[in-house]
Amino acid sequence: MDPAEKQPDESPADGAGLERTRIEVEGREIVLLGTAHVSKGSAELVESVIAEEAPDVVCVELCSARYQSIRSSSAWRDMDIFKVIREKKAFLLLANLMLSAFQKRIGEKLGVRPGEEMVRALDAGEKAGARICLADRDITVTLSRIWRTTGFFKKIKLLFQLLLSMGGVDDIEEKDIERMKNEDILESLLAELETTHPSLRMILIDERDRYLAAKIRAAGGEKVVAVVGAGHVPGIRRYIHDEIDLAPLETVPPKGRLGGMLKWIIPAVIIALLVAGFFRGGREAGGEMLLLWIFVNASFAGLGALLALCHPVTFLAAVGAAPLTSLNPMLAAGWVAGMVEASIRKPRVSDLEDLPNDILSARGFWRNKVTRILLVVVFANIGSSVGTFVALPLMLRVLGAGG
Repeated sequence: MDPAEKQPDESPADGAGLERTRIEVEGREIVLLGTAHVSKGSAELVESVIAEEAPDVVCVELCSARYQSIRSSSAWRDMDIFKVIREKKAFLLLANLMLSAFQKRIGEKLGVRPGEEMVRALDAGEKAGARICLADRDITVTLSRIWRTTGFFKKIKLLFQLLLSMGGVDDIEEKDIERMKNEDILESLLAELETTHPSLRMILIDERDRYLAAKIRAAGGEKVVAVVGAGHVPGIRRYIHDEIDLAPLETVPPKGRLGGMLKWIIPAVIIALLVAGFFRGGREAGGEMLLLWIFVNASFAGLGALLALCHPVTFLAAVGAAPLTSLNPMLAAGWVAGMVEASIRKPRVSDLEDLPNDILSARGFWRNKVTRILLVVVFANIGSSVGTFVALPLMLRVLGAGG
């Protein structure tokens, strides 16, 4: 342990789910408040501890997006669903909404408003005249980094794990609640996936520990109180004295070379197979391969759109677009289907206003026009991708028989 770092205070707060750790960094005092995210007692104590410490700066484990969602109940009204689809952010927004739903339902189960301890910290900091510092990394960057490090089938597993989490809150037992008090919400949700994909922990926890430590250290002020989840305290203590470059942690890594190549190689292989089918097997074999490609790809894309309870015209759009967009690396069937769904069932203001409540149930997710559009995009894209993998061996079989 660094000689300038003190052991956590043995104060009454510690026994109620609040860990207080004092660290001296370059002559400044930093007080880490390790909170339990789903503890009502922890939320209540944050306010009194900040008042007692009277800091110059209060750092909170929030990014700008989460701060806006906590502070502004009308933040969703400004959403442009067409822009979300065009910028290829449908999955990120859908995952973010699912995480919010999970956290809200846990909060309801325990009688705690999601982010209550952060709200108390913000209010107490402003009351004390302290400057507020948002110290966490943008949630979309974290999700994007996770997305880029997972393969296709792990992405599907990730999506359905998030979906299943919406119905699993009622089955959570007391022992699970105790574990979650010291875990990040994302970590709790992805615990199972983490065992088969260890790099997730680095992105979810270690990277954010370093990011939080750097932001807290750079916050300024003679005395800083940082309100963070208890699970981040050991990592922040480990990194707080290090010089950390934030740029690599804020950057979404480019797609891997193999993934970028496959995006072009797979369409080229399909086209080559179709050409070979006509040359080697004649019109009959080539025509059969072409029909297989169209039918299989269209069927799976249409099935994905149907699972999202899309409009009939959207289903036809997904079916019609999939065989063509799968051959164009710059397009995707889900984007076409999503645009059609958004045009036909354009979200109303009431859909945007009801979003925070509708995401609390699977039924609400499928009923709300905003989330249904996102589901159409994601499910149709998954269906089209699965259709490609299913169609390829079937086409090869026809080619082999025809040759």
